[in-house]
Amino acid sequence: MCTMQTGTQMTKLKGKKKGLVRFFYLDEHKSCIRWRPSRKHDKAKITIDSIHEVCEGKKSEIFQRYAESRFDPNCCFSIYHGDRVKSLDLVSTNGDDARTWITGLKYLMAGISDEDSLAKRQQADKNGDGNLSLREVLKLLRKLNVKLPKQKVVEMFQKADTDDNQGLLAFEEFCTFYKMISTRRGLYLIMLSYSNNKEFMDLNDLVHFMENEQKMVGVTREYCMETISQFEPCPHNLQNMVLGIDGFTNYMRSPAGDIFNPEHHFVHQDMTQPLCNYFIDSSHNTYLTGDQLLSESRVDMYAYVLQAGCRCVEVDCWDGPDGEPIIHHGYTLTSKILFKDVIETINKYAFTKNPYPVILSIENHCTVPQQKKMAEYLVEVLQEKVDLSTVNMNETRKMPSPELLKGKVLIKGKKLPMNIDDDAEEGDVSDEDSGEEEEEDEEDTRIINSVCLNQYVFWLAAYMSSWQVSSLNESIVNQIMALKPAQLVRFNQRQLLRVYPSNYRVDSSNFNPQPFWNAGIHMVALNYQTEGRMLELNKAKFSTNGNCGYILKPKCMNQGFFNPNLEDPLPGQKKTQLVLKIISGQQLPKPKDSMLGDRGEVIDPSVEVEIIGLPVDCCKQQTRVVDDNGFNPMWEETMVFSLHMAQIALVRFQVWDNDSLGQKFIGQRTIAFISMMPGYRHVYLEGMEEASIFVHVAVHDVSGKVKPD
Repeated sequence: MCTMQTGTQMTKLKGKKKGLVRFFYLDEHKSCIRWRPSRKHDKAKITIDSIHEVCEGKKSEIFQRYAESRFDPNCCFSIYHGDRVKSLDLVSTNGDDARTWITGLKYLMAGISDEDSLAKRQQADKNGDGNLSLREVLKLLRKLNVKLPKQKVVEMFQKADTDDNQGLLAFEEFCTFYKMISTRRGLYLIMLSYSNNKEFMDLNDLVHFMENEQKMVGVTREYCMETISQFEPCPHNLQNMVLGIDGFTNYMRSPAGDIFNPEHHFVHQDMTQPLCNYFIDSSHNTYLTGDQLLSESRVDMYAYVLQAGCRCVEVDCWDGPDGEPIIHHGYTLTSKILFKDVIETINKYAFTKNPYPVILSIENHCTVPQQKKMAEYLVEVLQEKVDLSTVNMNETRKMPSPELLKGKVLIKGKKLPMNIDDDAEEGDVSDEDSGEEEEEDEEDTRIINSVCLNQYVFWLAAYMSSWQVSSLNESIVNQIMALKPAQLVRFNQRQLLRVYPSNYRVDSSNFNPQPFWNAGIHMVALNYQTEGRMLELNKAKFSTNGNCGYILKPKCMNQGFFNPNLEDPLPGQKKTQLVLKIISGQQLPKPKDSMLGDRGEVIDPSVEVEIIGLPVDCCKQQTRVVDDNGFNPMWEETMVFSLHMAQIALVRFQVWDNDSLGQKFIGQRTIAFISMMPGYRHVYLEGMEEASIFVHVAVHDVSGKVKPD
């Protein structure tokens, strides 16, 4: 707040013109944001009570107009305010300044974000000095999802109320009060245990904690000194180079205390193996924004999925007017877009976030003349991206690697017969979207479709070229997995296979991708336009290798015999034991669909942990319910999971609100097991800035020995 009142120079974006550099500051009563210079003079202000939302990053319409700019997203934020909900879009000179303003504004909004709270505050603050009464504090605590006994609140209120103006908390007094209720008991006890009951951790204590508890290797005193300098707010502690409870809390809530391995934000896996050794992030009906019957087709969906990490996109091509091929969902009322526009968009966005190859899964329904037009556009627009003359294809019939194919676009589609006539009908040159539209010739197609009947199918399929790709719907693949799972895994060791949602999913719903990953299927295509659990699993899986769209499959899937459906799929190998202690929660919000909104009851949270992996490993456990506390609920419960194949498992944390009517979903975070960090960690709920679960993670083998990190 002091920094905001001192003021910050930031750039104010306005329309398509260059931004205006202005000096922004919080007024003395902490009730308005003001800036100068301005032709509006004293009217250049935004009152705190008029602010609806503060969004970090480049999310507003104004920022989109500056899409080509190089503004650092960490320095950008928007303030939505007023009856007409306008946005004030600001760019600070550094990320710390932006974070200060975002956090400070959200704190101020917490006290006066609805009319009732505003009226109460005005009643107790007639002279505008920012004081809060006990009644207002109780109301604010309810908004913050805290339910403490009133007598306890009164005691802390009186302890913080130290000036002559008794019965009202000034800003500094309220900060003291807030610190009393927000000091983390769990973190405080950890600090005491490693500091020999001191009120701070010295350098030796910190080294011991990081090595013994967080399993960090080679921690130096210099590293600990940097940590204290970065996170300790108390000048006295800084001078003595020790970490107090506030500094320790700041450190544990920083990325250093996150459950996700920071090294996995970058590509770290071997990218030089054949393509068939990887899972590939894939999209189905990429162009659609909604259902399969009536929704809009949009070119920018390709930009969205490619930048989100997807490396295989679908292009459904049909004859269009004026000789121009179009893309839409055939025999439906979905809108139409030009094939050329889609290819130009793919060309622009394919490699903006990562260089690894993009696969175009083309479902071709065009007549020969328009297919030739498609080929022209592919060559003219993509140019060297589709030129594979520099790629060595003759290495023992194996497919090239993602590393070798960097910057390349691979075309997956059915070939035309050599003697095709220009007057041929669409049905003569392409297959319907029925599980057999891709590169197989007629004999190979019969082989794939008869897989459930022919016990020799996978032996015969071995004679297909490694470059040929099969694309089957989920119903067919489910039959194969039920009857011949091990053979399917073997087939996937040398050739690419794509599975896509059934035609009956007219609402663009998604299947569970995990069973298909268990069988080693490379491209599990999902409807990216449909948010929810299945897309969250997909995001968690591909986050583990820098979100580059390629994940190396476990060795047992790439060579030899492996049956994912067995009770003991890896005989002779030790199982992995995951011991999770669910300690506490922080600032858990009310459900999004809460009928009473901020005036509703304080939540009664519980945490559910689910293992998603091989069938034998799938299970879930849930904590008890903590009544009336979403601010800092304490569980202190331990869960133990045994995993046969941890390297393919996902761990899903879900928070629920529990009442007499059942459970309501609060939020979730899903993480690949191999990306989880050991020790005391925070699990931040996806899409929620402050909401988290505090846990302790330990990994052992079945004999109880700790596995090396």
